[in-house]
Amino acid sequence: MSGGWWCDGVRWPGQAPELGWSRGGDRRVSVLAYGAGIGFRALGERHCVGARGNVCPLGAVVPGRSTGGRCAECARLDRAHSVAADTMADDPRTYRVYLAWFGPGMVKVGITGEERGAARLREQGAVVFSWLGRGPLMAARRTEEVLRAALGVPDRIAYARKRAVRGRLPGAEERAAEVAELYGRTARLEGGGGPESLERLPLEVVDQAELFGIDRTPAPVRSVRELVDGGVVSGRLVAAAGPDLHLAVDGVGVVVLDTRLITGWDLAAVPDVPVRAGAGSDAAAGSQAGPDAAAGSKAGPDVSAGPKAGSDASASAEARLDASAKAGPDASASAKATPDASRVSGGEMRVPLIDIGGGGVQGGLF
Repeated sequence: MSGGWWCDGVRWPGQAPELGWSRGGDRRVSVLAYGAGIGFRALGERHCVGARGNVCPLGAVVPGRSTGGRCAECARLDRAHSVAADTMADDPRTYRVYLAWFGPGMVKVGITGEERGAARLREQGAVVFSWLGRGPLMAARRTEEVLRAALGVPDRIAYARKRAVRGRLPGAEERAAEVAELYGRTARLEGGGGPESLERLPLEVVDQAELFGIDRTPAPVRSVRELVDGGVVSGRLVAAAGPDLHLAVDGVGVVVLDTRLITGWDLAAVPDVPVRAGAGSDAAAGSQAGPDAAAGSKAGPDVSAGPKAGSDASASAEARLDASAKAGPDASASAKATPDASRVSGGEMRVPLIDIGGGGVQGGLF
């Protein structure tokens, strides 16, 4: 490892996406802004991100295409302590049950801790949602099971399916109508679809298309398949949904970066690099990012470096970018404290891509 920054992925604690960053014991956050430039270069190998805040004891190398970013042992540990594993039956917290809509015919049921509000819905990229009820964990789980058995409502949807339809969604009224219709069907079930200990909540459809920016940007055409050593990713952020960043790349279109693919990589900022447009459905692409991906940010690791020579040019789409915003994990930090990606006026994509229509990045059910 070269001592660069590790990205912890996209978070949605509020009404704007954030990138979490770590370097040793240092933790920072970049609040992202639409229209800002994002760019970084991957260095070395991808390593396991550990589990539950603990470093992987093996320092294991993990595959570039893994959306989990963990070795088998750390993945088991992380899963064992998650709500989804049903190992916390005595959890005293209040949970909420929701219906989440991702596209026509794609509605799922899920649960989230009430103290988190709608953060879980933003993290999943739910375009529309409504709460169903609130209550103890086991009551919420029981409601999930009832809807799955009685109405065939899934609790998981493959992320590639969500991404494939995001650029061609119906209007807001049609989106809301599908959620309202399913809400009505659950209400007509015996007991309202849940046990007595679950408090029923009124229908209140929330549409997040504007929040994500997907209602005013071109449909994405490709997604990053994986990062590689020396691979560069850079572009102008035009939308974000769940873990996905939609990056505009001149000559290519909108490319989706699933930020789950960049966890565990040592990342460095890249300088202003003009690029050429290339062709090929399995081309590589890149964008300028780093711990400083927020427009106007003064922070960002001060490690400007060009793309590593010899990175897989046979699988690369190169494009000239028109992005000029600063990036950095902490806008309050000095340029020396964090990677400085402020010189994002051009960029280069040099990582494997896949057509959105071909399914995008595989894996990742939630």
